[in-house]
Amino acid sequence: MLNLFRRAMNILFVYPQYPDSYWSFRHALRFISKKASFPPLGLITVSAMLPPTWNKKLVDMNVAALQTKDLLWADLVFISAMNIQQESVDKIIGECVKKRVKIIAGGPLFTQESDNYPQIDHFILNEAEITLPLFLKDLASGHRPRRIYKTDGYAALTLTPVPDYHLLTMKAYASMNLQVTRGCPFACDFCEITSLLGHKVRMKDTHQVIKELEALYRLNWRGQVFIVDDNFIGNKKKIKNNLLPAMKEWMQNHEYPFSFNIQSSINLSDDEELMALMIEAGISSTFIGIETPEEISLEHCNKVQNQNRDLLQSVRKIQNAGFQVSAGFIVGFDSDTPSVFQRQIDFIQQSGIVSAMVGLLNAPKNTMLYQRMEVEHRLTTTSSGNNTDLSMNFIPKMNIHDLLDGYKSIIRNIYTAKPYYERIRQFLMNYRRPTVSRRQVKFSNIVAFFKSNLIIGIANKGQGEYWKFLIWTLRKRPGLFIDAMTFVVYGYHFRTVYGLMTRDDD
Repeated sequence: MLNLFRRAMNILFVYPQYPDSYWSFRHALRFISKKASFPPLGLITVSAMLPPTWNKKLVDMNVAALQTKDLLWADLVFISAMNIQQESVDKIIGECVKKRVKIIAGGPLFTQESDNYPQIDHFILNEAEITLPLFLKDLASGHRPRRIYKTDGYAALTLTPVPDYHLLTMKAYASMNLQVTRGCPFACDFCEITSLLGHKVRMKDTHQVIKELEALYRLNWRGQVFIVDDNFIGNKKKIKNNLLPAMKEWMQNHEYPFSFNIQSSINLSDDEELMALMIEAGISSTFIGIETPEEISLEHCNKVQNQNRDLLQSVRKIQNAGFQVSAGFIVGFDSDTPSVFQRQIDFIQQSGIVSAMVGLLNAPKNTMLYQRMEVEHRLTTTSSGNNTDLSMNFIPKMNIHDLLDGYKSIIRNIYTAKPYYERIRQFLMNYRRPTVSRRQVKFSNIVAFFKSNLIIGIANKGQGEYWKFLIWTLRKRPGLFIDAMTFVVYGYHFRTVYGLMTRDDD
């Protein structure tokens, strides 16, 4: 390997395949002829940190198969993954071992589970801005690289380069993505974000973010851009005073080529000025961790930002400001009683949160919840990372059979056709699309509409509710027809993932 550094190395980036899950949107992507929702932002960012003279190639296995010729070309294979991708990771490692290609691994899965992968040659753990230069320095100086590079420190995001977006087959993706911040000021006991990225919110400079927007624009990307920050408003002052005004100006000058999706905490609803700025900058939707309407459970899991507020009213304020709201919900807290299942159903239906990700509580490694479960001898396995596989990695206080039955009842009562379409109606009544984000009808929208008529309106159960909803939308909310049909397609995906397609919902 040391001799390899002295020439232009061939670097193969491999991103593992996601299983069919809530977030894969695999069954929705078929309607718009896309292969994956998002590209592997971590890998293309690492690519930009490597010497520019090296040859680089990306294989995203959600878009294309990994072929033998790719491995034979490579001097090194870089792989990054999350827990949910473990099955695909094992296959990739097996192929690399067969072809005797050295593997460099990083990202959340390997940062937390490096001991489980003895076949990996070198680990670049934690944040690559700190650990990758150490690996490259050892290579360049002729020292034998260490097996593990890790750090307890956190990187300044001013060191982060513009990702190598040009490595992507952009037409294969439904959305691009970029990162503005890392870290979260809150400390929910089940969340691994702070253990990985810390409590201090670190931000890129505004000019860095604008450079990334320019890079995407020059590559002719138009449409959705997901800002992957775990809490975009973690540093509200800098977001309001610096970033959003610059984004607004850039978007206006470029005639709004992008529509941004973010993740945020519920306290977004407390700041009308911030919401208005976000809308003007082109941010159209946000994912919020609601978790539960049970105040005692919010207290026990240290979800302070959700406590002592009318969560339903907060959601409606955000919707009325012009945002589509999706959200995460959890059952399985120690304080949960059998009444929680109906409370979750009622909240989700009344809120008009169309994309409601409901999961069983799990304890990711290095979280406060994991440590407590370990002390109480309740851990059973590692978390799968998949929120639709009915798994938990600890023994719950509620009877597990009752918990699973209750969880399944939530899914049935929010995702079978009738209640699902009722929830879209509720959202469309709450929502006011801002003028800056008027949606234009594209050819892909027309194709998706005809596909939905055939697949959802004719070939599958629940077609009666589909046609009733179509007519209602055309009568009551014709200006939101594209949004409505997007949610219809999402519903098809959710019902497929949750195994509800065989039920007669009419």
